[in-house]
Amino acid sequence: MINKRNLPIVLLILGGGVFVAFRTLGIGGHPPTKYEKILHNVGEMLEQIHYSPKTIDDKFSKEVFDKYLADVDVEKDVFMQSDINDLKGKYETKLDDEILGTAPVAFVPAATEIYKKRLAETEAIYKDILSKPFDFTKDEDFNQNYNELKFPASEADRKEAWRKRLKYLTLERYSDLLESQESNKNAKDFVAKSNETLEKEARDRTLKIMDRIYDRLKVKVTDDDRFNNYVQTIVQCMDPHTDYFPPVEKRYFDEQMSGHFFGIGASLKEEDGNITIASLVAGSPAQKSGKVNQGDVIRKVAQGNQEPIDLAGYFVEDAIKVIRGTKGSEVRLWLKKKDGTTQVVSLIRDEIVQDELTFARSAIVNSPKGKIGYISLPAFYADFDNPKGNRCSIDVAKEIMKLKEEKVDGIVLDLRNNGGGSLYDVVQMAGYFVEQGPIVQVRDRDGKPQIYPDHDKSVLWDGPFAVMVNELSASASEIFAAAIQDYHRGVIIGSTTTYGKGTVQRNIGLDKNLGFLDANSDLGTIKLTLQKFYRISGGSTQLKGVSSDIVLPDIYPDIYAYSKLQEKDNADALPWDEIQKADYTPWKYAYDINTIRNMSSERMKNNSSFGLIQQDEEWLSKENDKVYPLNLQKYRDEEKQIKATVKQIENLSKLPAGSELKVGALPEDAHKYDGDTLKADRFQAWLKEKRTDVWLGETVNVLDDMITQKNLVYNK
Repeated sequence: MINKRNLPIVLLILGGGVFVAFRTLGIGGHPPTKYEKILHNVGEMLEQIHYSPKTIDDKFSKEVFDKYLADVDVEKDVFMQSDINDLKGKYETKLDDEILGTAPVAFVPAATEIYKKRLAETEAIYKDILSKPFDFTKDEDFNQNYNELKFPASEADRKEAWRKRLKYLTLERYSDLLESQESNKNAKDFVAKSNETLEKEARDRTLKIMDRIYDRLKVKVTDDDRFNNYVQTIVQCMDPHTDYFPPVEKRYFDEQMSGHFFGIGASLKEEDGNITIASLVAGSPAQKSGKVNQGDVIRKVAQGNQEPIDLAGYFVEDAIKVIRGTKGSEVRLWLKKKDGTTQVVSLIRDEIVQDELTFARSAIVNSPKGKIGYISLPAFYADFDNPKGNRCSIDVAKEIMKLKEEKVDGIVLDLRNNGGGSLYDVVQMAGYFVEQGPIVQVRDRDGKPQIYPDHDKSVLWDGPFAVMVNELSASASEIFAAAIQDYHRGVIIGSTTTYGKGTVQRNIGLDKNLGFLDANSDLGTIKLTLQKFYRISGGSTQLKGVSSDIVLPDIYPDIYAYSKLQEKDNADALPWDEIQKADYTPWKYAYDINTIRNMSSERMKNNSSFGLIQQDEEWLSKENDKVYPLNLQKYRDEEKQIKATVKQIENLSKLPAGSELKVGALPEDAHKYDGDTLKADRFQAWLKEKRTDVWLGETVNVLDDMITQKNLVYNK
């Protein structure tokens, strides 16, 4: 039952053959540099095989120019307007020539040279400003909407921009210190500090943050990193989901997709500007060595016998990427222990699987009408490099079988915040709930649609079924929800619409000698948009997403519908369109969605929580896009209102005491994490969270309605 007929392997690579006729490289008879090879190969792939390529011309060059400089200097307080003007005069309409291979790569090196010079200047500026007290009684504002700002025209303008930014950062910390002192004033041995002392502490904290940011910009961020960002800007001007991955980033992406990696088995955190060991995975190389402990500070990292890299200025994600590697390889850590000594520890990387965080898992919800099986799927994961590795379709099938053993009356699949993944597994999974037939249509740049069907007549679950979604349910999640909705197989419950990503990408290596067959080129990898998804009913999921059958106002804490972070809010997103409907037969036991929707609506009228959450989140979204006061009293008044609103949302998002859901582990999962206290604690915390999930509560109510409707039909 679990093993459905294999779909063609072509699904794994999302399409047929790819041919790119590379031009001869080299400018003026000179062999191409690494940067030129990367840029030229990327340009040709965009032109020749992107689903809907823009013309790489002067207009495209201007778009890349503006976006790259805005990304390098987000706050617009490092570059001067004169720098932008100089670069614009030389390069604004020349970047297409660099991409097409008719000019050498010159823009990024020129911009980098200016940036490094200005970085040294602005470091001196922020240190000078933070050496003097701020006056928080003055009425002035700080505009944090950087899209509205311009680069400073004069040195005075730049210093003023820095003064307001630093004053705002310090005000945040000063207000927190004042609040902490006020709340602890009655504590034993409390010693009050003057406002002057607290203001100085706030400036010191801001200085520490700025120093860390600048350490990263000076030490961690290399010329290669800036060039990689340039290539990323170029490909994202084609569409938001075409990406460029340098080799290390590609490995990290694969790890996220597969749910496992090769490392030492230690979770990291940033603490006082240091990369610190937060916890150890039971049975991991770090834990078994007996030499790595919680609280150790990682000062340096070396690959085998190579020179160590100092982690000064590194963020946690940066450190993770250098600590992970290939299985069986050596990594050396310079650890500062709690007693102040430094110890060099050599570890051999091994496979680490964070299954309780990444993979499908299930629980039982006992409802008034019966047992509801709950399956959480964080991503449509697949380990493409390991035939025996985890695949979400296989894991979900196992969870369904476990739930059937418990004789559940209905099943809910939670795809909230699921950003997508493997197309092959979506088709497999949808087939568990419907009889054979088309699941999704895919069209390439030539315009001919291809139907991806489920060939298996068997159905793994034929009972009441609901799918939970929100604004961050994207791509594969939308394909699954759309198929279930088009077949009238179940009820889609959640936000007004899902994210709206209806495009297909494929990883292609940039080494033309190896061709696209090797997606792990030393030159990097391009994740290229090659196709678009279409529902079997004909419409694309692009931009519009999937509309929920039953709308639950804004799945907390997502306020993305108001923050304009969906696909439709990106100017470079591909358009919506539709194609011919596929031939399919709706589910024979289709539920009366109107009756179920009306019953849910009646409950909503009697539950003020959802309406209040929507009002609160609309208000908060406006607060996130405004000019902030730099006056202490005005700032604290606004913060008080924001905190009260957030607290209200938190309270409304939890079922009240006495009405919690009866959520428990399946019998065979009850002792799944025995021997690993951290995983066991996280699993119990997950179950506890579900017991108070107000949206899951209403989803269970909807499934109860479906169970009742099903029983009425059968009784007839």
